[in-house]
Amino acid sequence: MRYFMTLSYDGTRYHGWQIQPNGNTVQAEIEKALSVLLRRSTAVVGAGRTDTGVHARCMVAHFDTDADVDCADLVYKLNRFLPCDISISKIEQVGENKHARFSATRRTYRYYVHQRKNPFARHYSWEVHYGLDFSLMNEAAGTLLAYDDFGAFCKSNSDVGTTLCDVVSAGWYCVAPGEWYFEISANRFLRNMVRAIVGTLIEVGRHRLTLDGFKAVIESGRRTEAGESVPGHALFLEDIKY
Repeated sequence: MRYFMTLSYDGTRYHGWQIQPNGNTVQAEIEKALSVLLRRSTAVVGAGRTDTGVHARCMVAHFDTDADVDCADLVYKLNRFLPCDISISKIEQVGENKHARFSATRRTYRYYVHQRKNPFARHYSWEVHYGLDFSLMNEAAGTLLAYDDFGAFCKSNSDVGTTLCDVVSAGWYCVAPGEWYFEISANRFLRNMVRAIVGTLIEVGRHRLTLDGFKAVIESGRRTEAGESVPGHALFLEDIKY
């Protein structure tokens, strides 16, 4: 039987979601916990792969097991077993054909920035000290919806079959004076895509790249043309739709 698991995590201590040979990951912690509680080796498949230091308010994963599962009881036991920076909110049985990764239709990320020193934001928001033209950055973000090939924002040498993505929304939002977040939703994302987009939009906001220049970056398809990737600690996977 297949089960969907909805969870959240603070990615600060982890080398991303996916199991790595030389660092602890969120997937590894969950698989270890499930295998102990279900008393059999249990693999977990996530809806996506977050990078080192990236957080998730909503990640979805599935696992298959022939064990008897009381969903509410398993949620309780997992939360007692797992580290304090990983939380399971729901487990539910689903059809065998439903897949955490391939059945997802939309993913949403947010990237947070703040423009003055804030000791309470430093772990989850990127502190920037130069002026940014957010109106121009919003205009540039809107142009993303006119494109479907985002190879310019894909990590170099990534093993991907296609760089095509359907971006359905993208924009900057002010939550308090000097505090903003960038939100983007698409059917899929490439490795490092959001952080590279934000880094390039920052160049637009600093008036170091024009709107036409931003479009030219996208159309080039070359990662070397885009801006630097911004730090991962301010990026959150916010939501996944099925």
